[in-house]
Amino acid sequence: MITIAEEIAVPSAPKRVWEVVSDPSAVVSCIGGAELGRFHDDGSFDAALVVRFGGIRVRFGARITLELDEAEREGRITGRGRDGQGATRFTGTTVFRVTDEPATGGSRVTMSGEVRLSGKLASLIESGAGAVVARMTQEFSAALVERCVGPPTDLTDNKNDGTSVRLSLWRRLRVRWNRLLRRRGQSAPPSPVQSEEAARGSAAAQ
Repeated sequence: MITIAEEIAVPSAPKRVWEVVSDPSAVVSCIGGAELGRFHDDGSFDAALVVRFGGIRVRFGARITLELDEAEREGRITGRGRDGQGATRFTGTTVFRVTDEPATGGSRVTMSGEVRLSGKLASLIESGAGAVVARMTQEFSAALVERCVGPPTDLTDNKNDGTSVRLSLWRRLRVRWNRLLRRRGQSAPPSPVQSEEAARGSAAAQ
């Protein structure tokens, strides 16, 4: 069995984060090697994911059911499927929730669940699952943040003097987040905010 227990900090308002994590197509776009298939009449949909376990590349296909509680910003994902060769079958359930982070003005996404496997590749997959889940979570976190962070004006509908203060705070949060990702080994290019600040610094020096 593979256990999932992850938390992701996102420097964006809970409403925006929920819009992304509750949209299957948006979530799939944040996962490398994932594909969204057709939707069924009962509300479920097909999905596929290619995962590398050491030197082995495994493609999984699944039927997914997504239940959403918009009021609580909570969702439950249930999936059942197998790998392309039929050697391994799996069932899994994951619960996710979006909460606000008052101290930063951002959000936190918590995920918990488990995946049960059976078949001849089950032991191999379980033995390498820890590293795979950690890598995929890191990649998903970076992609989720990139997708959730929109133009600063998305943060407020007020067109008064307080707007400029909130936008300035938002720019600082984006810069700090990109610096944190680079410290963790991410190779993301500098954000437009960083480039703008660097240009102003260079102009001031001249």
